[in-house]
Amino acid sequence: MRSSTPKVLHRIGGRSLLGHALAAARGLQPQHLVVVVRHERDRVAAHVAEVALVADQDETKGTGRAVQCGLQALPELCGTVVVTYGDVPLLAGETLVELVEAHERGGCAVTVVTAVVDDPTGYGRVLRDDSGAVTAIVEQKDADAGQRAVREINSGIYAFDAAVLRSALARVSTDNAQGEMYLTDVLAIARADGGVVAAHVLDDVWQSEGVNDRVQLAALGAELNRRVVERWMRAGVTVVDPATTWLDVDVTLEPDATVLPGTQLLGRTRVGADARIGPDTTLTDVVVGEGATVVRTHGSDAEIGPGASVGPARGWDAAARSARSSRRRTRTSARAPRCRTCRTWVTPRSASTRTSAPPRCSSTTTASASRAPRSAATAAPARTRCSWHR
Repeated sequence: MRSSTPKVLHRIGGRSLLGHALAAARGLQPQHLVVVVRHERDRVAAHVAEVALVADQDETKGTGRAVQCGLQALPELCGTVVVTYGDVPLLAGETLVELVEAHERGGCAVTVVTAVVDDPTGYGRVLRDDSGAVTAIVEQKDADAGQRAVREINSGIYAFDAAVLRSALARVSTDNAQGEMYLTDVLAIARADGGVVAAHVLDDVWQSEGVNDRVQLAALGAELNRRVVERWMRAGVTVVDPATTWLDVDVTLEPDATVLPGTQLLGRTRVGADARIGPDTTLTDVVVGEGATVVRTHGSDAEIGPGASVGPARGWDAAARSARSSRRRTRTSARAPRCRTCRTWVTPRSASTRTSAPPRCSSTTTASASRAPRSAATAAPARTRCSWHR
């Protein structure tokens, strides 16, 4: 990732990658939930301390050793143990439920989640015998040319019988190209012990995709957002432009809400029925009441009441009304003449008001008297002088 932030703490859809993995695991309602940490241990442990037990991996590397450390942090288990990665954010809880059901229904020692992909580079390959049974998983660096041509990959997600897992891990070595304890070696050991090893093939390949760099992070983030937006549209929400709308996974929207282009709803934002959000709006942890309108607004940690209107529209309307009023006053004033002597506005007076003495003009009497009389030809039009200078 080339980042000071641990990979599993990078975020998409309002959660860390590890947060997505934990959400899927919680869908199983497990008796125990353990996160095994090594790199940037303290930061990762602090991130999950309230929702999972933290186990530390020692200096022995490999996925097999990580699982062994996780088991050592728990009491002796029986039943099914599910193992998953912390960087597969699109993995669904329903998929894990289906995995466990298939595993227990088949009485399997190990069931591995696999997927068939066009480009398997970097992934472990799933090897099968002539009958189609899974025989082993070989890692990319340990595979020969024929094995690398296999397109069925290991997702790194498993269901194990607890006793089989514990026994097999005790026999896993580090004799491989990486010098690591491979969890994948458990499959061959379990099969050699007479156990059933099965595969649960994913049709939705995205669920097996992991993150190793920023490009993959962005791709998975976009796919996750597409799924979230589609889910809300199918639930009765209008999203005018899905391509420019971003919704975090914990956002909730009521039917008949409308989301306009360029809108981001983040955190735990809630939008009521018939509310209209956008365009160009970002709300974080905001509650929007039923029938409210929010336009071109950036806000957080707020509550907008039912039927309320928020955004620049109201201020714009008021400014427009003020400008129109100003133009009307200007046009009215332009039609009224000014006194040619003192330049005050000449206001028409009724006959009844002409009997009273007009107010004194601001121009002096001397200045007024010093003007030479004009001829009739050059005299000013009627009512172009104020009452004092007529």
